[in-house]
Amino acid sequence: MSNTVATEVKVGFKSPIVMGSIGLLTIVFMGFLGREGMVGFEISRRQDVIQVPALDIDSSTLGIISGVLMLAISGFSLYRSMQNQKTPVWVSSVYGLVGITALLGWLAAEGTVPIAFIIGTALVLAVPIILGAMAGIMSERVGITNIAIEGQLLTGAFMAAVVSSITKSYLIGTLSAMVAAALLSMVLAVFSIKFLAQQIIVGVVLNVLVIGITNFLYQQWLTEDAENVNFPGTLDIIRIPVLSDIPILGPVFFENRITVFLAILIVPTIWFVLFKTRLGLRARAVGEQPLAADTVGINVGRTRFWWVTIGGSMAGLGGAALTIGNAGAFGREMSGGLGFIALAVVILGRWHPISAALAALLFGFSIILRIWANQVSPGVPTDFIAMVPYLVTIIAVVGFVGQSRPPKALAVPYVKG
Repeated sequence: MSNTVATEVKVGFKSPIVMGSIGLLTIVFMGFLGREGMVGFEISRRQDVIQVPALDIDSSTLGIISGVLMLAISGFSLYRSMQNQKTPVWVSSVYGLVGITALLGWLAAEGTVPIAFIIGTALVLAVPIILGAMAGIMSERVGITNIAIEGQLLTGAFMAAVVSSITKSYLIGTLSAMVAAALLSMVLAVFSIKFLAQQIIVGVVLNVLVIGITNFLYQQWLTEDAENVNFPGTLDIIRIPVLSDIPILGPVFFENRITVFLAILIVPTIWFVLFKTRLGLRARAVGEQPLAADTVGINVGRTRFWWVTIGGSMAGLGGAALTIGNAGAFGREMSGGLGFIALAVVILGRWHPISAALAALLFGFSIILRIWANQVSPGVPTDFIAMVPYLVTIIAVVGFVGQSRPPKALAVPYVKG
């Protein structure tokens, strides 16, 4: 009986109320009060093998249609809530896609929407967040709270830029970024496992330490000799013949830098290891019931140590994606809070690699949307566009994440009896 009551409280009616409210706002402000003019959605590029005609539609009409669809989905969510059932994730994803389409059409009234460019660039910008989230998932699935993702990303970015510049090798620079971030994660693991330190405090201290060290080295060393130690350039774009010419999918998945390809491979790999292998089962057992795991012979401390360490290397790769995978040089505090966004993505994705990666794409999308919107709609405040993913995150956390739970032993030190 108690379980049933708890389930009813968790499902509730928050999701349909929020979804319905946003649907109404879409109809009113992007539909009836929206911007007039035709908008074209470009699906194919000139060099693509398959040429798909652009889809043209009136911007305000698109807003009305999108709003009606969003209301219909919120009605379905209401029906599920009345049946005391959760709204499926794919339904929520469709709802978000419809809303994004309406927003793009509203911004690009009397213009065009280059779908492949927006999605492809969003993926590139989301890679550091995705890999940072993978580090968070690997740590927290075994019970260690990882607040130090920001420091791990910044460490990887610094090492990748400096080592690549000195050695003239992107491979060595990338490996050094992963190793340095892994070493930083070892500090978190040792203090959390061996000394039973408060994990959040350790993570915060590591972030502040890395920011201080990199700022000092940037000011005293990199700015003095930037040409030799902070000018690595960027990785070459790898283009897979034929596949890269497929509309939308080609420029997104088959024409990119190696850091993007690695991120695309790492996400399903971590999912497979976590949920389809004995190794992943042991890791999840350590994060849920460490005493029971210890009883059946699993070394809790060792498992936590290596998962946290390897997760840190993933964040280091994400840091490398910031410099040699995008910017071409290291900048002061260039991670810019992406580590904390990655931490939010872990929670938003319910500690699931694929869901977290999709949530990370939302933030990558917001970055490119702010840039693109300034070009097609100079009159629209870019700060408003920048708020969108954070508002969506708050809504999602209130409406959906409350239905899930973190690993039971998260942030709980384990002392072997």
